[in-house]
Amino acid sequence: MLSGAPVLSGAIGEYREFNPPAALEGHFQCVWSNTLRPDAGSLSAVVPDGCVDITWIDGDLVVAGPDVAVALSTLTPGSTVIGARFRPGAASRWLGPPMSEIVGGRVALSHFLGALAREIAQRIGDASSTAERVRAMQAALSRLAPDVEPPPPDMGFVFNALKTESAGPGMAVILDRLDVSPRTLRRRCQEAFGYGPKTLDRILRFQRFLGLVRQSAEPRLADLAFEAGYSDQAHLTREVRRLSGFSPATVLRQLGA
Repeated sequence: MLSGAPVLSGAIGEYREFNPPAALEGHFQCVWSNTLRPDAGSLSAVVPDGCVDITWIDGDLVVAGPDVAVALSTLTPGSTVIGARFRPGAASRWLGPPMSEIVGGRVALSHFLGALAREIAQRIGDASSTAERVRAMQAALSRLAPDVEPPPPDMGFVFNALKTESAGPGMAVILDRLDVSPRTLRRRCQEAFGYGPKTLDRILRFQRFLGLVRQSAEPRLADLAFEAGYSDQAHLTREVRRLSGFSPATVLRQLGA
């Protein structure tokens, strides 16, 4: 049962990212760990980021599908979550179905990989430290990687283009560079990300806002709205509430800005 006030997942512990080994570079952006503080609240708020992860939580391997709204989960204070974040378009190559089928879902990896997923979870659980568990996850995925086709580069281009520039100029560049129709782009994005390019753009603009919050010494919401690509502060407030469930002021406070 969910209890207590939710806290952004990036504000409840020590989050670290690691470059994937060579065997996984074409499939995963990173491997990561998040060790929750012993005094952290148990209710974690995971906000949309345009990505799909395999996560190891309390002994189970779970696929965190693409989110379009905040996902709340109960975690044990002091515990460590580890994960592997797919590159754009890679998740469906590993898991099978288009990502539109698991939007907003948390699905056991065994649903896709069967008993093999349970064996991998056991190996990770047998490790005695976070570093060893990360290595166990990397090793297990590296053994599978040769049999998985790398993701198409076009979805990586879409993700990176919208990550740095909002829809409008960014979308025009994407359609021109890929030489596809808006309808085709939408279909490809739904397969890779779970939703169309307009939703991906909204999510990545929100992530730009979060990045600016972390980098700013004395952030002002009006300035953050402009730098992130929102039309004004009111637009920022609506979108932050819609995607995270928090007010921008609460986001600033939780992230220590």
